[in-house]
Amino acid sequence: MNKNIKVGFFGTPEYAVIVLEKLKTAGFDVAFVLTNPDRPQGRKMLVTPPPAKVWAESNGVAVLQPETLKSAELEETLKAFGCDVFVVMAYGKIIPESILNIPKGKTLNIHPSLLPKFRGPSPIESAILADEKNTGVTIMRLDREMDHGPIIAQKEATIETWPPKAHELGTLLVTEGADLLISILPDWMDGKIQEKEQDHSQATFCKMIKKEDGLIDLSDDAYKNFLKIRAYDGWPSAYFMKDGKRVKVVEASHTDGVLTLLEVVPEGRNKMLYQDFLR
Repeated sequence: MNKNIKVGFFGTPEYAVIVLEKLKTAGFDVAFVLTNPDRPQGRKMLVTPPPAKVWAESNGVAVLQPETLKSAELEETLKAFGCDVFVVMAYGKIIPESILNIPKGKTLNIHPSLLPKFRGPSPIESAILADEKNTGVTIMRLDREMDHGPIIAQKEATIETWPPKAHELGTLLVTEGADLLISILPDWMDGKIQEKEQDHSQATFCKMIKKEDGLIDLSDDAYKNFLKIRAYDGWPSAYFMKDGKRVKVVEASHTDGVLTLLEVVPEGRNKMLYQDFLR
């Protein structure tokens, strides 16, 4: 029975909420949510709780928000929950090995790529930038190195329209990953699944995205720019410079080798049609 499996969860953004909701619906006992501390966000820099915390509080689940995981006191707290397995989805920090090995079922991670491809913090955006249509999701057991641990299960994803926006691909992969995790967790806990080491010689890596990565040159290759606009949709947003000011690209299309900008947000102004901006 799923409800006999007690899960400790590590995660922070909306993607984490997708997994938490799926675990709850499938009848798993989520014992705690460990997430990042509340941070200032938005133009007014209001201190805002992460989505995973909001979900936990609305579902009566214990919330932990440590600044650091390197604490004997935290380890004792986590042990006291008596979890069977820990699950990680977009937590945002490296988890010490001493914590990974606390539960009998160790610590499983949902990674939105077909490992060993796109190890690192930006697999969703990197797949779009690389025009990698053959992507999917991996359930892996975490070890001390980033996205290096053995594979428990994998599934390729079917993407209807390519290239998708980053949040569209992310939502698809995380949803598929949550379903895959739920389908394998009982067998994993019963010792019926053999983990498989990654082929480390085939590993590719992706970087942490910075705001300046969104800069595009409108005279560059049209399709490459379109991939960038789709990959950086939301944050950091693709943008070009005009008269020393940043102009974010919100919507664009690519047909027959031609990039057409549709909607933009000029610095300090509201969203507008690109044609209106040109006027």
